[in-house]
This record gives sequence, C-alpha cells and structure tokens, in this order.
Amino acid sequence: MDGVWVFIGADAVIFAILFLSFMQDRLKYPEVFEASRQTLNMHLGGIDTLILLTSSWSVALAVQAMKRNEIGREPLLLLGGAVTGLMFMVSKAIEYFDKFAHGINPGTNPFFMWYFTLTGIHLIHVVVGTSMLTYLWIRSRRGTYDSLHRAVPESVASYWHLVDLLWVVLFPLLYLLKAA
Repeated sequence: MDGVWVFIGADAVIFAILFLSFMQDRLKYPEVFEASRQTLNMHLGGIDTLILLTSSWSVALAVQAMKRNEIGREPLLLLGGAVTGLMFMVSKAIEYFDKFAHGINPGTNPFFMWYFTLTGIHLIHVVVGTSMLTYLWIRSRRGTYDSLHRAVPESVASYWHLVDLLWVVLFPLLYLLKAA
C-alpha cells in the first residue's frame, strides 16, 4: 500500500505543477482566459462534480462494507462507483464534441490548450480508475473481499478519491474562477 501512496503523492505534485503553470498563463492572458472560460458549460461541469462526488461516496461505502464483512453490499456499491465513472466519461465526451463542433481545439488559444490538457489528463485518470473499479466489482461478486482482504480495494479507493479531489480543484479553476 505504501507504493500506492507514493504514486498518489507524485501524481498530486505533478498536477500541482500543472495548476501553477495554468495560473501563470492565466495572469499573462486574462482577457483570453475569461472570454474562453465563459464558453464552457458551467452546468455540465457542475453535474460532472456531482457525478464524481457521488462516485467517491459509493466507493467509500463499498470499503466500509468490506470492513464490516457486508459482502452482499460491496458489488452494488462498487458498480455504482464504476457506473458514475462511466457517466463522467460520457459527459466529458459530450463537452469535447461540442467544443470540436464549434471549431475549438487545443490550438485555439492558451486557455483551451490548458483546458484540453488538464481535463484530458484527468479523463485518462477517470478511465483508469473506472477500469479498476470494474475489476473490483467483478471480483467482489465472487466474494473476494472482506475485512481481512481489502488492501487492493482500499488502494483503488485511495486513487479514486485523488481523481475526485483533482476534479474538485479543476472545476473551479477552469469553470468558475474569473480571470479579469
């Protein structure tokens, strides 16, 4: 489990560096960043936030169920985490499709370079996390995890909570924070 915490820490540092770099560019081009920010769908970003918070809650409840040997609850809760991960992916695909349909891409301006970079790297994290949750769901249906055998699910849950935390920073940074 120590290796997981090293990975999570390193990943958080990398994102912190990316966030700081974004903020530097934001200070250089405040008008471009503000005008571009206003084209984002804040409602969809808010829905994405609710989806990921719900997902993390479901995964936390699944780990709690394992600790209590509530074997029957684990699969449903893990499935909830995986399905909400899929919902986030669909939502982000809709948002990306809308941007591309309007001729907006990473080369449009510095804001959109950062928008697609930050949300794209985050989306890769969501895909990996959702895949891991799906793997846990399949194994939990066989009764693999309980109070004595929960190291892997706890590691995946820790990673998933990082993914959620990153979005909790990304949403206000990209969608809410005015650059003017």
